[in-house]
Amino acid sequence: MPFNLGTVFPDFKGETDQGPIQFHEWLGNSWAILFSHPRDFTPVCTTELGRAAVLSGEFERRGVKMIALSCDSAQSHRDWIKDLEGYCSLDGGKFPYPIIADADRTLAVKFGMLDPDELNNEGMPLTARVVYVIGPDHKVKALVAYPATTGRNFNEILRLIDSLQLVAKHNVVTPVDWQSGDKVIVPPTIAEKDLATLYPLGVETKPLPSGKGYLRYTPQPN
Repeated sequence: MPFNLGTVFPDFKGETDQGPIQFHEWLGNSWAILFSHPRDFTPVCTTELGRAAVLSGEFERRGVKMIALSCDSAQSHRDWIKDLEGYCSLDGGKFPYPIIADADRTLAVKFGMLDPDELNNEGMPLTARVVYVIGPDHKVKALVAYPATTGRNFNEILRLIDSLQLVAKHNVVTPVDWQSGDKVIVPPTIAEKDLATLYPLGVETKPLPSGKGYLRYTPQPN
């Protein structure tokens, strides 16, 4: 079963294309995304992990480490990375993030990552397109799951991280379709008497038919 929001993502030892890792030691006090893909040398996965590699600098700028996982061997990952680099025209050097080998599916089962509707030639389930966003406290901050047939949008994952990191620092929440720099929302738990102190940039209340005044916007804090 997937891990619930707010639970500590468990430590584990894994083999990657870059060698063995101890997850919590690798994570340190950083944010991270752990994302699974169904299989190496497949078309949608190539577009996804290639795109993630292209955006690796954006994740790094946000202090987010990246690590992938599938039910393939470490050698398969190493061989496939050449295709990823060719697909997204990366300039040589070390691939920007490790990929965990989980050929026996131990980790995929533990982390709730298997897609029962997608099977390999031997009838074994493949990993779905799952994303865990993990905070510096090692707790799950967000969980997204796509089926094998639908590629993810890594720009949306960046937007999600922007929101998570913003609300971790400030007493605000983000509205629908929010992008970094847009106005944010004052939580309804904040009393009217505290608005001027907590939100010095001002608060604007959106009028609604109920007249309850709960939809309150403020400029995004720095």
